[in-house]
Amino acid sequence: MSEDEGRTASDALMAEATAAQTAPATGGPPALGPEVEVSNWVVALLVTVIGGFMAILDTSIVNVAIPTIMSVFGMSTTQVEWIVTVYMLTLGVVVPTSAWLGDKIGYKRLYILSLAVFTVGSMLSGIAWSGTALIGFRVLQAIGGGMIMPVMTSMVFRMVPRNRIGSAMGILGVAIIMAPALGPTLGGYLVQYVDWRLIFYINVPIGVFGVIAAQRVLPNFKRHPVGPFDTVGFLSAASGLFSLLYALSQGSTVGWGSETIILLLYGSGVLLCFFVWWELRAEHPMLDMRVFKYGEFTWSNILVIVSTVALFSGIFYIPLFLQNVAGMGALQTGLILMPAALVSGVMMPISGRLFDRIGPRPLAIAGLAILAYSTYLLHNLNTITPTSTIVWWMVVRGVGMGLMMMPVQAAGLAVIPTKDVGQASAVSNIIQRVAGSFGIAYLTAYLTGRMAAHTNDLAAAVSPAHPYVLNLMSQLSQSLSGLYGASGASVVTKELIGGLLSQQSFVSGIDDLFLLTVLILVAGFIPAIFLRRHQGSGGAMARFGGE
Repeated sequence: MSEDEGRTASDALMAEATAAQTAPATGGPPALGPEVEVSNWVVALLVTVIGGFMAILDTSIVNVAIPTIMSVFGMSTTQVEWIVTVYMLTLGVVVPTSAWLGDKIGYKRLYILSLAVFTVGSMLSGIAWSGTALIGFRVLQAIGGGMIMPVMTSMVFRMVPRNRIGSAMGILGVAIIMAPALGPTLGGYLVQYVDWRLIFYINVPIGVFGVIAAQRVLPNFKRHPVGPFDTVGFLSAASGLFSLLYALSQGSTVGWGSETIILLLYGSGVLLCFFVWWELRAEHPMLDMRVFKYGEFTWSNILVIVSTVALFSGIFYIPLFLQNVAGMGALQTGLILMPAALVSGVMMPISGRLFDRIGPRPLAIAGLAILAYSTYLLHNLNTITPTSTIVWWMVVRGVGMGLMMMPVQAAGLAVIPTKDVGQASAVSNIIQRVAGSFGIAYLTAYLTGRMAAHTNDLAAAVSPAHPYVLNLMSQLSQSLSGLYGASGASVVTKELIGGLLSQQSFVSGIDDLFLLTVLILVAGFIPAIFLRRHQGSGGAMARFGGE
């Protein structure tokens, strides 16, 4: 073949590839990216992971500093809760705007701007002079942090070839899985041994580096034409999500049957239903809800809800057990959970490569099975369970979580045309955040109810009239009488027995909670079966889009 003929053939192939990328969804396969050619997409991806890791880390690292912040600023429990709550609420408000802003000003520019705002908010939070100032600066921090995750995901699907998207999402998943697990460990160390303000200052040098690296490494993504800002859609989504997330975060404190919570839940339901109706009719919707017409996107988001609930059942309630029952500190608890986080981080790139080869269905089913099995093991927790056993159970959970979480998310977004990835990414991000808040709220309410039931059962079984109980109380009173006197020893004895009953009720309630989580995971097998098979790394994603 001559040089001219080779050039002609090359041009023809290029034209064919371009036509395939721009074919409309109704007349052929949708555009499945990438939009831009990147010489080394792995380096670009690692740069974007910096922002994602920091944004997710900040959702968990602050929790361990709450007691110290209360003491420093003289805040009440109700006031200090807003330091955590306002961050979550702000995330819910800003995420829906990410797709419109990304197409309007460009995803690279929006990512850099979001990371810069997050970094400035972190610096100001570190120098906060009062609780009120800290709450205000946390809002600024969340405005930037809320944009980072959906924008980061959108950029991945715009610069990575679809036949390598599993590997890319596997790298991305390291941040999503490891950040919330490492947050308490890092935060506990900084608060206990250095200074609580460092939980915010630590973001500043990393953020500055991330901004500079993003400016130099990330490509300039294409801007897609957008209509005017959907004000009605934004206001209905923002107010609906704000009401829902606030109700879910405060329900266990205020009471699920309280007038405030009921009105918030009802109002959020009405607003979000109106939002969906409006977006389906709007000429220029802020979030195009038609992305749910892609079956894999719908099924994958159902699995995201299941996996998110399962994730939080481990990383939220196991620390409660270790601290409230085993008497461990935040740092020691974090170190116990770290092996599971590291295992999940190792599994993420492996599952991503497997996704590119065999597709999401086998990985989702295997991951669900391992998660269900390990969660069932956790329902055997008791007051004398060895720490090494808990570490092993959590490591097995880490394998399951790392095996399924990123393939499930990648399967949903991989079928979306490149021009709509920003919309789909924002929708998935909202679903994941609501699922996390709902999961914690529902499981906590269930735990509270089961604790009350176990307390009643134990109180009935451990009657003061029972000979064994009488004998135990007598022995304890005799042992303590030298320290507290006869009357004081009797009071202390009753408090000790009451504390043991309360502790046992808590442990039994957590065991019931893990059994409930197993049932939720088993239900996840249904949507997992409907994830279509991946037929090789070369043409599988084109098949997804073409059917």
